Amino acid sequence: MRIRLRFFLPLLTCLIYSTIAHSQLLNRTELFTRADTLRGMLSPLRTCYNISYYHLDLKVDPGKKYIVGSNKFRFTATTDFRKLQFDLFNNLNIEKILFKGNVLKYTREYNAVFVDFEDTIKKGSSEEFTVYYSGKPVVAKNPPWDGGFIFTKTSKGKPWIAVSCQGLGASSWWPNKDHQSDEVDSMMISISTPSGLADISNGRLRSTEKLDDGYVRYNWFVSYPINNYNVTLNIADFSHFSDEYEGESGKLTLDYYVLPENLKKAGPHFASDVKPMLQCFERWFGSYPFYRDGYKLIETPYLGMEHQSAVAYGNRYQKGYLGKDLSETGLGLKWDYIIIHESGHEWFGNNITSKDIADMWIHEAFTTYSEGLFVECKEGKEAGAKYIRGQRSAILNDIPLIGPYDVNKEGSGDMYFKGSNMLHTLRSVINDDEKWRLILKGLNKTFGLKTVTTADIITYINKEAGRDLTPVFDQYLRFTSIPTLEIKKARGGKNTLIYRWKATATGFNMPVKVRFTDNNKDKNNWFFIEPSGNWQSLDLPLSAHGIEADTDNFYINTNLL
Repeated sequence: MRIRLRFFLPLLTCLIYSTIAHSQLLNRTELFTRADTLRGMLSPLRTCYNISYYHLDLKVDPGKKYIVGSNKFRFTATTDFRKLQFDLFNNLNIEKILFKGNVLKYTREYNAVFVDFEDTIKKGSSEEFTVYYSGKPVVAKNPPWDGGFIFTKTSKGKPWIAVSCQGLGASSWWPNKDHQSDEVDSMMISISTPSGLADISNGRLRSTEKLDDGYVRYNWFVSYPINNYNVTLNIADFSHFSDEYEGESGKLTLDYYVLPENLKKAGPHFASDVKPMLQCFERWFGSYPFYRDGYKLIETPYLGMEHQSAVAYGNRYQKGYLGKDLSETGLGLKWDYIIIHESGHEWFGNNITSKDIADMWIHEAFTTYSEGLFVECKEGKEAGAKYIRGQRSAILNDIPLIGPYDVNKEGSGDMYFKGSNMLHTLRSVINDDEKWRLILKGLNKTFGLKTVTTADIITYINKEAGRDLTPVFDQYLRFTSIPTLEIKKARGGKNTLIYRWKATATGFNMPVKVRFTDNNKDKNNWFFIEPSGNWQSLDLPLSAHGIEADTDNFYINTNLL
């Protein structure tokens, strides 16, 4: 879920991890199909045009669980072409596609739509077409882990409607170029609801319009680039309250939309975490990325999702994750997991977005790591490190964190907890907290409002760290095993140890902190060694029995031979 997944984790420790394994983003498909390629690959029919603006105009019928509307595509041609691809699930009907007042011909294959233009669209030209469509969208059975619409009712019997589509795809409910690499520069989201209900979507509410059929249209404008899976609607009889945060870029509006029956408890609950979270994350990551559009928390009938500037909240006003601590340290019960994690995605996932879902570790590793930074902001560095260590019991080391490219397939669910521990390890390798903080802020400044690859992230961190950390990234991202520090006594009876890394990545040579094991009461005499794949030697003081590695801050195994 970003609850991201973007989120997640379950009622009991064992249930938490079985739930993750079955989430919509973590389901495994070993054989890839033509449909997977149509969805995941940037073919010439997709790269021939660059989307700059959408206007999604949609009416939702709660009783019939039916939607009808249109989406305008405004684009710039990147090459000459006469055919392009957009995406819309084939259970939704296309009524017509209009271009300059004319109806265009199209064909469909799986969930891909191929549009034919009568004349060549010239490179550099700016054009637009509008897709009119209708139907019953996919209904999620277990949101947010499987995607789709959620049609339910509040305790008062009123409609409560939401959508969560990461992994499943935004094209499950509206026509778009359904690939993370192409973000529009801005977007209008117009959602029409029956009178007595309201829609809350991304961005700022520009206007409302009463329609002749008893519906009301809510027009929301997103003034920043936005990824298609972040586009959302939330329909209910909401109560609204607001606040302001004096942040790095001025006043940031904070808007909260909750069910009326929860209004009394929502105020103090949100107040306890939202501003401290913003203060902490702005310090570590830089300014909140979407000041013009504001920050919103919206109560939803599912657990949560990081919808840009409109964070979905369904943690039932509890600390922890549905009242549980995913780190099993007790530290996670002092704050609301969904508020912290999903808001962290505003920086990693929404501001910085992976081009291909195969690189979704960029979203989840950094955001899960941000939980530890939040603990550090509140309770100190050691507490933050303890929280991150506590995540290790959930790591499976089953498949690589990076998934296969061009088929819309993510890597292992370990991208959350293993990814978080990888980043904590990198911080320990760099061994300069201020440099590490500037690297995290620099990532958001350099790649903010852009889509990126794994190579982009690694190249940037290598440059700023002043060290080639590529083999370290490779070991944790591309292989299932974690590195093992092998240590044994040298032959010949001398008080000498030899050591090396046993790792899969070529040229793995990560520095690691160690200390001598002896009877000295001062256990903080850590120092660095730089093992490689070859044996190296280290003479021990007469009082020492051996060495031990800092496995608290380096996610490694050790093996005394």
